[in-house]
Amino acid sequence: MPRSPDRPRRPLYQAIEALQRLAELFERRRQQLGRAAGLTEAQWRVLEEVGREGFMPSLFARSRAMHPAAVSRTLRQLQEEGLVEASIAAQDARQRRYELTARGRERLERLRRERARAIEAVWDGFGAEDLERFAAFSERLAERLERFAAAREARGRARRG
Repeated sequence: MPRSPDRPRRPLYQAIEALQRLAELFERRRQQLGRAAGLTEAQWRVLEEVGREGFMPSLFARSRAMHPAAVSRTLRQLQEEGLVEASIAAQDARQRRYELTARGRERLERLRRERARAIEAVWDGFGAEDLERFAAFSERLAERLERFAAAREARGRARRG
């Protein structure tokens, strides 16, 4: 008697469902943290990036597959809230330089403290071995997903080109 195609793959689909659930829960928790700080998720991401050395809106947009206008809009919102300030770059007057204000640094620090508390509450109790296995598996899975997506994009470009 032939086996159902789903039967041998059941653990695979359970793993995918668990991963989807985790992704949704991480997303929901990130939204909760952002809302508690009065930020959308996009504002939080941009605020974090502005806090790093060498922030460039165009590179950020490209790395996040966002439209540059969306990044500019988010930067304006953060400026209006007094969290970010812009100035003309010393090296190139065509470029704007963005920095966190004192208020922006405080808001980001508050978010980081809340996130650290949540990490401690949720992840405490998992052994180092479990975490190392999870991290290694996650890295391998992410690499496979990246390769698969890149191959599909290349195939799509070849068909159009």
